[in-house]
Amino acid sequence: MVKFKVIVSDPEAGTSKVVELEETRAAPFIGKKIGETVDGTVVDLPAHKLQIMGGSDKDGVPIRPNVHGGVRRNVVLSGGVGFNPQNKGERRRKAVRGNVITDEIVQINTKIIEKPKKSAERKTE
Repeated sequence: MVKFKVIVSDPEAGTSKVVELEETRAAPFIGKKIGETVDGTVVDLPAHKLQIMGGSDKDGVPIRPNVHGGVRRNVVLSGGVGFNPQNKGERRRKAVRGNVITDEIVQINTKIIEKPKKSAERKTE
């Protein structure tokens, strides 16, 4: 049973909302990678385009864009998603998940990159 919490952020307004998707509504996200776009009708935003920015699995392990595949791996990190170094030059082996969304992912972070265009009639009134 696939169940996602999709966080939709609007950079222009500075707001975000959470949409829960299950089963067939969640299917368009399976197999997508970080950076790909999805149609907004999946999360009840018709005529919008969403870009996948990241996410995490049930244990809170983050998705990292430069790790390929959809599995959890232990990689050496020097910063970025999944590791915040406390000292200069610090590196550490951390568990992160690949950049492909699978059924093991729980949370998906997205942002709106395209909104519907306002009609010219509204602007003239």
